Amino acid sequence: MNAATFSLLALLAAIVLSMVTRLNVGLIALALAWLIGGLAAGLTPEAVMNGYPVSLFLTISGVTLLFACAESNNALRVLATRTVRLARGRRWALPLLFFLIAAIVSMVGPGSISSVALVIPLAMAIGLHAKVPAFLIALAVTNGANAGNLSPVSTVGIVANNRMAEAGLGGHEWRVFAANFLAHLLVTAIAFLFLGGLRLRGEVDGRELESPPFERHHWISIAIITAWIVGVIFFKLPLGLSSFAAVTLIFILRAASQDLSIKMVPWSVVLMVTGVATLIALMEKTGGLNLFTSLLARLATPGTVNGVMAFVSGAISTYSSTSGVVLPAFLPTVPNLVSQLGGGDPLAIALSINVGSALVDVSPLSTLGALCVAAVKDPEESQRLFHHLFVWGVSMILVGAAICQLFAGWMARL
Repeated sequence: MNAATFSLLALLAAIVLSMVTRLNVGLIALALAWLIGGLAAGLTPEAVMNGYPVSLFLTISGVTLLFACAESNNALRVLATRTVRLARGRRWALPLLFFLIAAIVSMVGPGSISSVALVIPLAMAIGLHAKVPAFLIALAVTNGANAGNLSPVSTVGIVANNRMAEAGLGGHEWRVFAANFLAHLLVTAIAFLFLGGLRLRGEVDGRELESPPFERHHWISIAIITAWIVGVIFFKLPLGLSSFAAVTLIFILRAASQDLSIKMVPWSVVLMVTGVATLIALMEKTGGLNLFTSLLARLATPGTVNGVMAFVSGAISTYSSTSGVVLPAFLPTVPNLVSQLGGGDPLAIALSINVGSALVDVSPLSTLGALCVAAVKDPEESQRLFHHLFVWGVSMILVGAAICQLFAGWMARL
């Protein structure tokens, strides 16, 4: 076997191990990149390390550290709790409001995992008191978090847009966000209707909606993060470096604990994303990425490629990491895939990969679904929620494929 085949097998091995073990796939990918690069491709360690995405590392680290500051001092939690009061006690409005809160928190930087971890305990507690089905609350929060997950300043959005730019599909950040947001809004609206959202009558006891007061460090954190978002969107400040500047200012003003904030950064996620990116870079050098693309091309035609790619990425994402495995592995294949198929819209295919891999993340096998199950205290209800989320998550493989087959091309042309 040549180096291209070995590098492809290394990627497939990393994907399988990420699905069947709890090992960090970034560690696996880095080890395999060194072994395959040195033994099969004859590359020096320096040549292998040149594939490490330094810019992506700085961007993800800076952004996650910035929002770790706002999590460590409870600024985001106080803000989310206050926002719940917008429901004015109406039971039917609670799932919609939790969708919106999770989406906004995820959208402005932390990403879906931090957003769900922040919102779901509050949502489940209020939902239990208001007699709103736990399944509906879980879908509202997880889909809301995923809806905002591909904004240009969120962690996963950075990964997706970075990989798309490297594949020659840069400059579509807001279209990427819109396609993902609308898909999650659609499935949440369907869930709201079929799970009895419109039949929820009555009001919640106002005491459940009380929130702690804003303090000085909360205002400072929110003001600095708001200024950072404005700078990134309107003044094109570099995401990573500007976020480190914002973090430094928060620490100087003593609005957050430096030690606690650094500990709260999801370093395992950073390692996972950058490790897989290093292995993908090796595959590009050895020709393994072209081989991987050839295998994908056998599954589709120009007319079915959007649905097929959403299906494949969704099926893998059910058991593996969306941001750490699926997006870094699949998005770089898009240009060559179109070339080998002899047709297809590259942007529509990329949007299909993004949406298809994200819709399934409500499964309890994923971190988002697991957080929802853990937030339910009653053992029987928790077990019931596990089963419901699992069936829903698996069904999203087909639903995502259908949505992308029907609408991805239209979104790409907007």
